[in-house]
Amino acid sequence: MELEIESRNVEMTPRWKTEIESRMGDLQRRYEDLTHGRITLTKNPHHKKQANVAEALIVVTLPGRQTMTSRKEDKTFEEAIRTAFDAMAIELRKYREKRGRTEVRTAPVPPLRGVVCKLFPKEGYGFILKEGGGEVYFHKHALQDLTFGELTDGTDVAFNIEEGEKGPQATTVHRPSPIIQ
Repeated sequence: MELEIESRNVEMTPRWKTEIESRMGDLQRRYEDLTHGRITLTKNPHHKKQANVAEALIVVTLPGRQTMTSRKEDKTFEEAIRTAFDAMAIELRKYREKRGRTEVRTAPVPPLRGVVCKLFPKEGYGFILKEGGGEVYFHKHALQDLTFGELTDGTDVAFNIEEGEKGPQATTVHRPSPIIQ
Protein backbone atom coordinates (compact mmCIF):
# COMPACT_ATOMS: atom_id res chain seq x y z
CA MET A 1 0.00 0.00 0.00
CA GLU A 2 1.20 3.49 -0.84
CA LEU A 3 1.29 5.77 2.23
CA GLU A 4 1.69 9.57 2.29
CA ILE A 5 2.21 11.46 5.55
CA GLU A 6 2.31 15.26 5.50
CA SER A 7 1.83 18.24 7.78
CA ARG A 8 0.71 21.84 7.37
CA ASN A 9 1.55 24.78 9.65
CA VAL A 10 3.38 22.43 12.01
CA GLU A 11 6.64 20.47 11.99
CA MET A 12 6.08 16.69 11.81
CA THR A 13 7.63 14.97 14.82
CA PRO A 14 9.09 11.45 14.68
CA ARG A 15 6.65 10.45 17.44
CA TRP A 16 3.58 11.46 15.38
CA LYS A 17 4.97 9.79 12.26
CA THR A 18 5.63 6.54 14.17
CA GLU A 19 2.11 6.64 15.65
CA ILE A 20 0.55 7.17 12.20
CA GLU A 21 2.61 4.35 10.61
CA SER A 22 1.70 1.98 13.44
CA ARG A 23 -2.03 2.74 13.26
CA MET A 24 -2.05 2.53 9.46
CA GLY A 25 -0.27 -0.84 9.72
CA ASP A 26 -3.05 -2.05 12.06
CA LEU A 27 -5.70 -0.90 9.57
CA GLN A 28 -3.91 -2.58 6.69
CA ARG A 29 -3.67 -5.89 8.57
CA ARG A 30 -7.45 -5.84 9.17
CA TYR A 31 -8.31 -4.55 5.68
CA GLU A 32 -5.72 -6.03 3.34
CA ASP A 33 -7.14 -4.49 0.17
CA LEU A 34 -6.35 -0.85 1.08
CA THR A 35 -4.49 0.56 -1.91
CA HIS A 36 -3.53 4.05 -0.75
CA GLY A 37 -3.46 6.10 2.43
CA ARG A 38 -2.86 9.79 3.00
CA ILE A 39 -2.64 11.37 6.43
CA THR A 40 -2.39 15.13 6.84
CA LEU A 41 -1.79 16.86 10.18
CA THR A 42 -2.80 20.53 10.22
CA LYS A 43 -2.42 23.17 12.89
CA ASN A 44 -5.14 25.76 12.43
CA PRO A 45 -4.08 29.07 14.06
CA HIS A 46 -7.34 30.74 12.94
CA HIS A 47 -9.82 28.36 14.56
CA LYS A 48 -12.98 30.10 15.79
CA LYS A 49 -13.47 28.32 19.12
CA GLN A 50 -9.96 27.86 20.47
CA ALA A 51 -6.42 28.68 19.40
CA ASN A 52 -4.09 26.27 17.62
CA VAL A 53 -6.42 23.33 17.10
CA ALA A 54 -4.77 20.10 15.96
CA GLU A 55 -6.47 18.36 13.01
CA ALA A 56 -5.84 14.89 11.58
CA LEU A 57 -7.23 14.01 8.15
CA ILE A 58 -7.12 10.42 6.91
CA VAL A 59 -8.02 9.41 3.37
CA VAL A 60 -7.86 5.75 2.34
CA THR A 61 -8.59 4.25 -1.04
CA LEU A 62 -10.02 0.80 -1.67
CA PRO A 63 -10.23 -1.10 -4.98
CA GLY A 64 -12.77 0.29 -7.42
CA ARG A 65 -11.86 3.89 -6.54
CA GLN A 66 -13.82 3.73 -3.28
CA THR A 67 -12.46 6.48 -1.02
CA MET A 68 -13.14 6.95 2.69
CA THR A 69 -12.29 10.02 4.75
CA SER A 70 -11.99 10.71 8.46
CA ARG A 71 -11.24 14.20 9.83
CA LYS A 72 -10.94 14.86 13.56
CA GLU A 73 -9.91 17.92 15.53
CA ASP A 74 -8.61 17.86 19.09
CA LYS A 75 -6.41 19.78 21.52
CA THR A 76 -3.30 17.70 20.77
CA PHE A 77 -2.10 15.90 17.67
CA GLU A 78 -1.87 12.61 19.56
CA GLU A 79 -5.58 12.80 20.43
CA ALA A 80 -6.53 13.91 16.92
CA ILE A 81 -4.56 11.02 15.36
CA ARG A 82 -6.14 8.47 17.74
CA THR A 83 -9.74 9.65 17.21
CA ALA A 84 -9.31 9.95 13.43
CA PHE A 85 -7.98 6.38 13.14
CA ASP A 86 -10.74 5.06 15.45
CA ALA A 87 -13.34 6.76 13.24
CA MET A 88 -11.72 5.33 10.08
CA ALA A 89 -11.78 1.80 11.55
CA ILE A 90 -15.52 2.18 12.24
CA GLU A 91 -16.17 3.45 8.69
CA LEU A 92 -14.23 0.56 7.14
CA ARG A 93 -16.06 -1.99 9.33
CA LYS A 94 -19.46 -0.53 8.34
CA TYR A 95 -18.44 -0.58 4.68
CA ARG A 96 -17.41 -4.26 4.93
CA GLU A 97 -20.64 -5.20 6.73
CA LYS A 98 -22.71 -3.45 4.09
CA ARG A 99 -20.84 -5.19 1.27
CA GLY A 100 -21.21 -8.53 3.09
CA ARG A 101 -24.99 -8.16 3.07
CA THR A 102 -25.16 -7.48 -0.64
CA GLU A 103 -27.24 -10.09 -2.41
CA VAL A 104 -25.78 -11.88 -5.37
CA ARG A 105 -28.06 -11.35 -8.30
CA THR A 106 -28.68 -14.27 -10.59
CA ALA A 107 -30.11 -14.21 -14.07
CA PRO A 108 -33.91 -14.16 -14.01
CA VAL A 109 -35.58 -17.49 -14.57
CA PRO A 110 -38.05 -17.37 -17.44
CA PRO A 111 -41.60 -17.91 -16.19
CA LEU A 112 -43.29 -21.25 -16.57
CA ARG A 113 -46.54 -21.56 -18.49
CA GLY A 114 -49.73 -23.37 -17.70
CA VAL A 115 -53.52 -23.13 -17.44
CA VAL A 116 -55.76 -22.53 -14.48
CA CYS A 117 -57.37 -25.89 -13.66
CA LYS A 118 -59.14 -25.34 -10.30
CA LEU A 119 -60.45 -22.16 -8.67
CA PHE A 120 -61.73 -21.58 -5.16
CA PRO A 121 -62.99 -17.96 -5.33
CA LYS A 122 -64.39 -17.76 -1.79
CA GLU A 123 -61.09 -18.95 -0.31
CA GLY A 124 -58.96 -16.86 -2.73
CA TYR A 125 -56.76 -19.58 -4.20
CA GLY A 126 -56.52 -22.04 -7.05
CA PHE A 127 -54.32 -24.45 -8.94
CA ILE A 128 -52.44 -24.23 -12.22
CA LEU A 129 -51.73 -27.22 -14.45
CA LYS A 130 -48.10 -26.84 -15.61
CA GLU A 131 -47.04 -27.53 -19.16
CA GLY A 132 -45.60 -31.02 -18.94
CA GLY A 133 -47.88 -31.99 -16.03
CA GLY A 134 -48.22 -31.35 -12.33
CA GLU A 135 -50.35 -28.92 -10.35
CA VAL A 136 -49.08 -25.77 -8.67
CA TYR A 137 -50.95 -23.93 -5.91
CA PHE A 138 -51.43 -20.15 -6.16
CA HIS A 139 -52.98 -17.53 -3.88
CA LYS A 140 -54.81 -14.43 -5.06
CA HIS A 141 -51.95 -12.28 -3.68
CA ALA A 142 -49.60 -13.83 -6.27
CA LEU A 143 -51.63 -12.32 -9.14
CA GLN A 144 -49.94 -9.52 -11.08
CA ASP A 145 -51.90 -7.42 -13.60
CA LEU A 146 -54.77 -9.87 -13.15
CA THR A 147 -57.73 -10.04 -10.80
CA PHE A 148 -59.15 -13.21 -9.37
CA GLY A 149 -62.46 -12.44 -11.13
CA GLU A 150 -60.76 -12.51 -14.55
CA LEU A 151 -59.64 -16.11 -14.09
CA THR A 152 -61.64 -19.11 -15.29
CA ASP A 153 -60.80 -22.76 -15.76
CA GLY A 154 -58.56 -22.96 -18.83
CA THR A 155 -57.09 -19.42 -18.58
CA ASP A 156 -53.50 -19.38 -19.90
CA VAL A 157 -51.03 -17.98 -17.37
CA ALA A 158 -47.30 -17.58 -16.86
CA PHE A 159 -45.88 -18.02 -13.36
CA ASN A 160 -42.80 -18.48 -11.21
CA ILE A 161 -42.68 -21.15 -8.53
CA GLU A 162 -40.91 -21.97 -5.32
CA GLU A 163 -41.20 -24.87 -2.92
CA GLY A 164 -43.83 -24.16 -0.26
CA GLU A 165 -44.77 -26.02 2.92
CA LYS A 166 -47.14 -28.36 1.06
CA GLY A 167 -45.40 -28.53 -2.30
CA PRO A 168 -44.75 -26.15 -5.20
CA GLN A 169 -46.56 -22.83 -5.15
CA ALA A 170 -46.66 -19.91 -7.56
CA THR A 171 -44.96 -16.75 -6.32
CA THR A 172 -46.22 -14.65 -9.25
CA VAL A 173 -49.00 -15.30 -11.72
CA HIS A 174 -49.56 -13.07 -14.75
CA ARG A 175 -50.70 -13.07 -18.35
CA PRO A 176 -48.24 -14.90 -20.61
CA SER A 177 -46.26 -12.87 -23.11
CA PRO A 178 -46.99 -13.84 -26.71
CA ILE A 179 -44.85 -16.59 -28.17
CA ILE A 180 -42.76 -15.26 -31.05
CA GLN A 181 -42.15 -17.76 -33.81
